[in-house]
Amino acid sequence: MSALGRLFKGGGPGRSKGRAGPTPQEALARLRETEEMLGKKQEYLETRIQRELAAAKQHGTRNKRAALQALKRKKRYEKQLSQIDGTLSTIEFQREALENSHTNTEVFKNMGYAAQAMKKVHENMDLDKIDSLMDDITEQQAVAQEISEAISNRVGFGDEFDEDELMEELEELEQEELNKKMTNVRLPSVPSTSLPSRPASSRKKVEDEDDMKQLAAWAS
Repeated sequence: MSALGRLFKGGGPGRSKGRAGPTPQEALARLRETEEMLGKKQEYLETRIQRELAAAKQHGTRNKRAALQALKRKKRYEKQLSQIDGTLSTIEFQREALENSHTNTEVFKNMGYAAQAMKKVHENMDLDKIDSLMDDITEQQAVAQEISEAISNRVGFGDEFDEDELMEELEELEQEELNKKMTNVRLPSVPSTSLPSRPASSRKKVEDEDDMKQLAAWAS
């Protein structure tokens, strides 16, 4: 049985009595099957249209009767293709409407569950007790704020001293420490002994060398 037949089967009175209406999921599945079937039909018709057009061109003026028959078949296929396009548009609109309806139904159902849950939560809550609790919380927050401000305020210890005098005293201490360091610096002392003189043997050697130079100059 085709998908279109399955979509519209079961229209008899006996079958409608034994079963309730289809669920949204079942109806959507049938619509998608029908769309798929019509899509395949479209592809078939488009192929036939191209085939008949090629046949008409092939016969041309040599066989006008065959060419005209091919064009007539092409026109019929084009008409069927146009009808299928319209049917697909209608089915697509119906499918989208059904999907939206199903979505709205699920949303409404979930909102009902949420409302019941909220109602159950609020059953054990007393508005008077809530107001009293909020008043207590506000009061305790104010007390905590006052305590924080009292703790964070500066205590007046040491405010009676002059800051300029303290800075002057600090500078004096720093200068005194610097002077003490300069006093402890030790410069290297000058040696008290004289530098060693040239040895006598070295002087004698130099004098001999000078005599030999003079002798060599006189001999020449």
